[in-house]
Amino acid sequence: MAAPDWKLIERAEAAAVEVLSHNLRGPYQGLPRTAGWGYPEPYTRDLMIASLGVLVSGQERLVKAWRHVLEVQARNQTPLGHIPSLVHDPDDRGASDTTPLFLLAVGLFRQVTGNPEFLREATDRALTWMEYQGPCDRVLVAQLPTSDWRDEQWVLGYGLYVNTVLYAALCLLGQHERADALREMMTHFTVKGERQQRHVHEGLVLRRKPYYAMWSYKVYRSERFDLLGNSLALLSGLASPTRAGHLVTWIETECEELQKNDDLAISLPPNFFPYIRPGDPDWIPRYEKYNQPGEYHNGGIWPFVCGFYIAALVAAQRYRLAERKLMVLTSLIRACRIADVEFGFNEWHRAQDGTPQGQDWQTWSAAMYLYAAHCVRARATPFFDRCRETPSNA
Repeated sequence: MAAPDWKLIERAEAAAVEVLSHNLRGPYQGLPRTAGWGYPEPYTRDLMIASLGVLVSGQERLVKAWRHVLEVQARNQTPLGHIPSLVHDPDDRGASDTTPLFLLAVGLFRQVTGNPEFLREATDRALTWMEYQGPCDRVLVAQLPTSDWRDEQWVLGYGLYVNTVLYAALCLLGQHERADALREMMTHFTVKGERQQRHVHEGLVLRRKPYYAMWSYKVYRSERFDLLGNSLALLSGLASPTRAGHLVTWIETECEELQKNDDLAISLPPNFFPYIRPGDPDWIPRYEKYNQPGEYHNGGIWPFVCGFYIAALVAAQRYRLAERKLMVLTSLIRACRIADVEFGFNEWHRAQDGTPQGQDWQTWSAAMYLYAAHCVRARATPFFDRCRETPSNA
């Protein structure tokens, strides 16, 4: 097995820092932009996720700018505690993942700075907001369709991704009792049958499958695979070491089958599979234009999500596999759709041929590459290591 090409990886890391530096000041109150040319806006979820790469970059200028982003978000927080979708616009509301991502990023910064009081008032309000997102007052939070990062994907009720973000945030913020309760609810089995029995609560664990349901609500659920949510389950320690091992093996086996069927061109997992196809019960007419099989949120390959998967492989102690996947990702991020640069850090790629289809120099693509490379090199997952060491995961 060939060793990683660390010289190429180091060039890619330097390029990622260049992307983040280029995107550092956009046209909206001087806040970071989401992509080098296509998205000038400071999208909350993109910048919060990018915090992971920023904090391991060693670039003080970037860290200072991201701290400022958090402070602006705190000022624009609603009176009830919700964090808006755009950092600078307090009226752009309704996202299900912005508030838990804000909490996660605050937890990251508190760990780095050693200041447990950083944005205390805003954090307390955000924690209260999340308490009220549980319809049954059970810690597990629910959402409306297209309200998280997948604006063209229906996730209804108790979504895996949002709840794993919240779980990691609670661990980092020292909210261990609440984290334990959330973990206990998430690890219930999903409800089977046409009727939900009284006092039987649905969860996100699927019978005879190593991965977690994409979403669950009462007798309804999606058993399609959500790569980001499951990667976060591995990173945060929601998945036991045994389940983590089975899950990684399952992902790699399923991706080999996708490649054999010409549904996947490269050996990186799509963000979502099996793809939703016309005629499937969960196919929505709008997908015809915006969400074709193997594209966008319906199975596109997203470099930032692959960064989380590579970090999850490190958490599962699959170090050699993580090295191989990092090399594949390093090749993928070189592709550009429009820009004339050595590393495109595109937003997303079509699964069937690997071609870039989104915006070049995407902030979270660059940041999560930095984080993934750091994890592989160190054989550790900064910040999430602490989540897996919390009392609920001991």
